[in-house]
Amino acid sequence: MGAKNDKNILEVLVKKFLQIFVIVILSLFLLVGTFAGGYIAGHMTGQSVLGQVPVIGQMLPKPLATPQGATSATPEDLNTLFKPFWETWNLVHTQFVDQPVDDLALMRGAISGMLGALGDQHTSYMDPSQFKQANSSLSGEYEGIGAYVDTTGEFLKVISPISQSPAEKAGVKSGDVIIAIDGVSMAGIQPELARQKVLGPAGSVVTLTMQREGQDKPIDIKITRAKITIASVESKMLENDIAYVKLNTFGDSTTSELVAQLKDLLAKNPKGLILDLRNNGGGYLQTAVEVASQFIKEGVIVSEKYGDGRPVDSAKAIAGGLATDIPMVVLVNEGAASASEIVAGAVQDYDRGKLVGVTTYGKGSVQIWTPLSDEQGAVRITIAKWLTPKNRTIHKIGLTPDVVVEMTEEDYKANRDPQLDAAVKTLLEMVK
Repeated sequence: MGAKNDKNILEVLVKKFLQIFVIVILSLFLLVGTFAGGYIAGHMTGQSVLGQVPVIGQMLPKPLATPQGATSATPEDLNTLFKPFWETWNLVHTQFVDQPVDDLALMRGAISGMLGALGDQHTSYMDPSQFKQANSSLSGEYEGIGAYVDTTGEFLKVISPISQSPAEKAGVKSGDVIIAIDGVSMAGIQPELARQKVLGPAGSVVTLTMQREGQDKPIDIKITRAKITIASVESKMLENDIAYVKLNTFGDSTTSELVAQLKDLLAKNPKGLILDLRNNGGGYLQTAVEVASQFIKEGVIVSEKYGDGRPVDSAKAIAGGLATDIPMVVLVNEGAASASEIVAGAVQDYDRGKLVGVTTYGKGSVQIWTPLSDEQGAVRITIAKWLTPKNRTIHKIGLTPDVVVEMTEEDYKANRDPQLDAAVKTLLEMVK
């Protein structure tokens, strides 16, 4: 009898603790903080990286307005509101066939469901493992196949492979849709779960079945996972005294790497510069402003428009850019997203240079990542839409290049780059 009473008391205490936890989580959403660590952009981020989840991170961290009516909610109101939740919780614990149930999984599922009910593809919950992966990648290193992906559709879709990654070397292309993993169909499987199935330790092999646009039949691609080391910036001198800079991400070290390499390139007195943002899925919003400031002297780089009616926030160019006068061309494609679009959009709006390639991805929203207590992961919440200097929104639209040049499957196979060729031609015409 005493043991039974102890058990009942324990159950009550556990329930009370979980009730308090849910209320704390709710309060956290009503008083959204900012996450200043790690990366992100995306970045992207609906956008995810296999091994990371890039989204646009915060740059102008200001507290969000509390939703109307939220501050008037008393503990009694919240208890009434959550009564059906606790009724369901008790039913699961008393009636579900497979006991005992995993309370931690239920709690995480409740958070995921809450965020999913908002109907925003970029607002979501990251469990501790996902959160760790997301932070490690922008530091320049993580394990996976090396590809940015979109988890907002029916299937997992590749935004872009990372340069020199196992995915790129195996032939994965932007726009590939993953319909099966290791022979198991992903039909009806949440894309985020599919993303986790693609993840694995370095050295292990995964076979992805892809549906590729323009091909009648799916193709199988076998990829050996690896430890991905992302060089934020790559650069070299091309023929005709043209400087070439490729940005692979907007991470922790991107700005410092870019500054160092620009100094080396400009010391060689180039006639013009090509900035390659193709297949760059994004990164920190602040890094995007810093990068754009290397090429744009003054003016607004990006603005954030919130949904609560407050004035639009703007981030202006940071003085001291190294390459604000040199003629330039920016290479973009369907894999250029988020922070890449901020830079390209500013260059285009100020007529600072020409965009060459194809229409960009079209990610124009801003997310803040907030770590949860006790290392229980983090929540990613869309807080604003971002606008170009001319107040254009590119969300689900993308940026249209000034010079449109496609890359065909034959070009990829033959290792040709007509987009780069067009960028060089455009730049030489500008110099003349």
